[in-house]
Amino acid sequence: MKAKILTALVLFLTTSMIYSQLTFQKGSEYCSHKKMNAPSVLDLGDSPNTPKHTFDVLDYKIDLDIRACFITPYPKSFYGYVKIKFRVDTALSQITLNAVNTSMVINTVSLAGVSFTHTGNILTITLNRTYNPNEIVEVQIYYQHLNVTDQAFYTGGGGVFTDAEPEGARKWFPCWDKPSDKATVDMIVKVPGNVKIGSNGRLQDSLMTGDTIYYHWVSRDPVSTYLTVLTGKVNYNLNIVYWHKLSNPADSIPIRFYFNAGENPTSMQNIIGDMTTYYSQRFGEHGFEKNGFTTAPASGFTWGGMENQTLTTLCAGCWQASLISHEYAHQWYGDMITCGTWADIWLNEGFATYAEALWLEHTGGYSSYKSDINSDASSYLSGNPGWPMYNPQWAIITPNNNDLFNYAITYAKGACVLHMLRYVLQDTTVFFNCLRGYALDTANFRYKNSVTDDFTAKISSIAGQDLTWFIDEWVKQPNHPVYQNYYQFTNIGGGNWSVGFQARQTQVNTPFHKMPLTLRISFSSGPDTTILAMNDLNNQVYFWQFNRQPTAFAFDPNNDIVLKQGTTTAGTVGITAHNEEVPGVFSLGQNYPNPFNPVTNIRFDIPKRANVEISVYDITGRIVRTVFNGVSDPGRYTADFDGTNISSGVYYYEIRATEIATGKIFRDVKKMIMIK
Repeated sequence: MKAKILTALVLFLTTSMIYSQLTFQKGSEYCSHKKMNAPSVLDLGDSPNTPKHTFDVLDYKIDLDIRACFITPYPKSFYGYVKIKFRVDTALSQITLNAVNTSMVINTVSLAGVSFTHTGNILTITLNRTYNPNEIVEVQIYYQHLNVTDQAFYTGGGGVFTDAEPEGARKWFPCWDKPSDKATVDMIVKVPGNVKIGSNGRLQDSLMTGDTIYYHWVSRDPVSTYLTVLTGKVNYNLNIVYWHKLSNPADSIPIRFYFNAGENPTSMQNIIGDMTTYYSQRFGEHGFEKNGFTTAPASGFTWGGMENQTLTTLCAGCWQASLISHEYAHQWYGDMITCGTWADIWLNEGFATYAEALWLEHTGGYSSYKSDINSDASSYLSGNPGWPMYNPQWAIITPNNNDLFNYAITYAKGACVLHMLRYVLQDTTVFFNCLRGYALDTANFRYKNSVTDDFTAKISSIAGQDLTWFIDEWVKQPNHPVYQNYYQFTNIGGGNWSVGFQARQTQVNTPFHKMPLTLRISFSSGPDTTILAMNDLNNQVYFWQFNRQPTAFAFDPNNDIVLKQGTTTAGTVGITAHNEEVPGVFSLGQNYPNPFNPVTNIRFDIPKRANVEISVYDITGRIVRTVFNGVSDPGRYTADFDGTNISSGVYYYEIRATEIATGKIFRDVKKMIMIK
């Protein structure tokens, strides 16, 4: 995950591909590029897996001797052991863990583990008996990491770091390596005395013995395996600043800055307090007992950042606010609340990308925020690969990194969807109540995982309205609406004018997208009028009357629906009100011409103000199109039906009119014939 880079970044890489002069303007772009170019997930044959599993890991106690890794020739080999405490969910006599064969050799197991096999990157441990649900069990695994480059455990030049997203933790310690299984972490690391080591949680203690030091890091808060980290270097620089809690200013948390020689993190040290306060106000108070940043102490971390829980890794020298505003937001969305499956990755990356825009709103006002959102929308529209943000198959089979971290979908569209949710709610306070209430929900989300449907239910509860329709169309469906709207101005006499508008979506690669539409009408005199109309059916028609002459019509004038294409032009909308004597009864006339090809007119009379729906069906009773749906004042109307995209045959059209005052319903059906 990455953030804004305000200066040009030129990268020269000699690999199977040469990337030259890579320049990113946003931290999220920087993040996506890093993750897409990380090693793809191994096909380990361990799917299908869901967040529900046969056991739930509660704690990892990791003890590593990596002292030699800091000394030339900087080997990647080390010895270690991990004690895994887990709760049994389904009666079992063995457990399976992830442990990559080419990275690790398992030496022995103990405690409840009596024997093991290690093949196909799966470590199977036979337990000393059958354990029943809710029993707590511990196994201990002694292992050796091999001197191999596995793109998860890095050494070089006196530095060591790990980088594990999406499923690389299995390369440097045996674990159940899925984002849904969060556990506390207790890590002891043996290193030379001139090395500083950072990891998750708090520094419990450090013990110097001769020329060796043992660091003991403890995370009281559960961590997903891919967010577990250790980073260290000989003569690493360390600065610490303190942020005072909003809930108790007398209490503070340390924010640690580890950096390489020649770097200067002062600018970020100066703003991290303000950023922590702002995010705490927007998302709920910072929830960890420490936080921090490291710049990569060895080669191999070329781009951007990685939001390891309470210790973000940045590329060397990358102390930009744009990058850090993205990565730091992950401490709320991604770390404190972690995606339940990889299908829900937008809950990490879309949120952090949106936070970049919010930080700009905080520092530069709404125009800076909106400019950033417009940039995200442009990235999506120009790079959209055509798949949805939520792909249920990804919950079962982890996709390749190019798909999982696709910038247009996972990052840019995710941020734009949150912006449009803010617009749909029409109340900034309610919107931020949704984000904050989601993050502060200790029963369901805080320090836990989230899947998309859970998030939808939560924000619906807070907003007081069902937002399933919004998430379904923007998150679970691919692509975006393409509008071909029409408006018309009609002089109806006596100084009065009618303004008609027809909202039409013409895309064929995604369903109709329901949205509230902002419409602005300008006049020859007096102020503009802005109307908010809910568009919940395609080809929906609206009419308004004014006592002054309209001169201009604007659809979505502020570009709030940022993910869209299309036009809005003057023309004849699909329904015309006739300035004739008001009819005495509801009626549905025969269409004309009939038979028709391709357009016909449907006449109907409305004697009283009513909700009117005109729909066309084929002979099987399947709805072909809703021609009109809206409120009609008394009058005689004509609705146009265009049959260009339907085949020849018999069709039926129906009117359903519900009187506003009484609720009485009028229905009628007639037949028409399409001949091509």
